[in-house]
Amino acid sequence: MAATKLPENSQAPPAQPSAFILGLPKAELHLHLEGAIAPETVIELARNHGRKLALEDVRKLYHYTDFTGFLLCFRDVTKDLSTPEDYELITYRLLQQLAAENVKHAEVYVSVGVCIAWKRDFGQIFAGLERGRIHGERDFGVSLYWIFDAVRQFGPEQAMRVAQCAVELQPHGSVVGIGIGGDERLAGPELFTEVYEFAAGHGLRLTCHAGEAAGPESVWTALQQLKTERIGHGLTAWQDRELLAHLAETQVPLEVCVSSNVRTGCIQELKHHPLKTYFDLGLLVTLNSDDPAMFGTTLAREYQLAQDTFGFSDEQLKQLARNSFRASFLPEEKKREYLALLG
Repeated sequence: MAATKLPENSQAPPAQPSAFILGLPKAELHLHLEGAIAPETVIELARNHGRKLALEDVRKLYHYTDFTGFLLCFRDVTKDLSTPEDYELITYRLLQQLAAENVKHAEVYVSVGVCIAWKRDFGQIFAGLERGRIHGERDFGVSLYWIFDAVRQFGPEQAMRVAQCAVELQPHGSVVGIGIGGDERLAGPELFTEVYEFAAGHGLRLTCHAGEAAGPESVWTALQQLKTERIGHGLTAWQDRELLAHLAETQVPLEVCVSSNVRTGCIQELKHHPLKTYFDLGLLVTLNSDDPAMFGTTLAREYQLAQDTFGFSDEQLKQLARNSFRASFLPEEKKREYLALLG
């Protein structure tokens, strides 16, 4: 994965992962397909469309200093995706990258809301996604579920279209849930109650970005009104002791993304991240890379970061890996199969 220039408020990338971490079977539950596209792949995509891009120019897309800048970067990279073949390529490459770090299963957000906004034929795009998934699973042995992601700034009506699309494609077996991303400061979870009720009524699993750029009230609303099963980020939950107690009691999983929170400026210093606090309090914490290419990281590097910065022991890292399978949307039988690998 190509490294990106880090803004002033971030830390250096973690050291190369240890052999123990690379060999640890693990799942990733908060991973955006479009955010995993390396600059070299962006150049390849452009070339396939008859355009020539310089590597330095592409890397500049990945330079930003705050959460708004990150969203603009995500938008610009997404613009370079237009055909089913593009989505097939990036899906296959993602599975190849995951396999290199012994990731056994991934639940991947795909920005269906962006595709709708750009008036793309998502039926054809999904065909490309599925080709990439099927070929990648066959070649690399990594299973992948899709989570259809809506952009909250686009509003609840468009989010409902994303949920309806997920229901329509659910029979394929790989589409398991919905989520909402984007800037929660502009559109709180409460706007999407009907969307989540519709999705749950059709058997879709529920996750929601909350407590990333907004306070703990966003997490409460996602839990109480959306009935979400997992919380994406939950960075600000530490500000509310009652919320921490609730999360510990209910074991609602947190999809924690350390480098992401630093790179987007949602937390100013790495050492202040609440990851270890959450773990020590008994919350069901999972570790994830979010948008690895845009943050110059990988899942294994996030595990190494947890050990080097927060003092996680090898056994505690193994517990994080166990958590990742337990918090997944996999069938119970498959969870047990993966957990057996961890002893």
